[in-house]
Amino acid sequence: MEIADLVSVDGVVANLKAASKKQLLQELAQRAARVTGLHERAIFHTLLERERLGTTGVGVGIAIPHGKLADLDRLHGLFAQLAQPIDFESIDDQPVDLIFLLLAPESAGADHLKALARVSRLLRDKSICEKLRGCESAEAIYALLTDSTASHAA
Repeated sequence: MEIADLVSVDGVVANLKAASKKQLLQELAQRAARVTGLHERAIFHTLLERERLGTTGVGVGIAIPHGKLADLDRLHGLFAQLAQPIDFESIDDQPVDLIFLLLAPESAGADHLKALARVSRLLRDKSICEKLRGCESAEAIYALLTDSTASHAA
């Protein structure tokens, strides 16, 4: 599974402004609704429920919020680079500025886990994260995300 299978250039946001974790999740749910055709409230609720189980802030400025929705037909991803880091209650207590949102159909057991693993592997690469933080456009971020998948294939 490649990152390009999960996210399109329309699903990438550069310099997103959000003041809090809740505001960020609302903004991502709104953008995900446009990409998936689902209602933003359903997406937001799913993301909040997942966060109640434990933070998806995985450390070093990265969060991978995710959830499953019955009405999805395939995996969908969105990537956001924040203008300013925010508190995300991450496991290392560091603020977050790179977010990869992953939404999956209810039936996507193994595929969902494979996609999470793929995103996690990509974002563990410090040099890629530094480059992502330096990008100034959605197109540049998308190019970096999708180019790096070729050299980091599983």
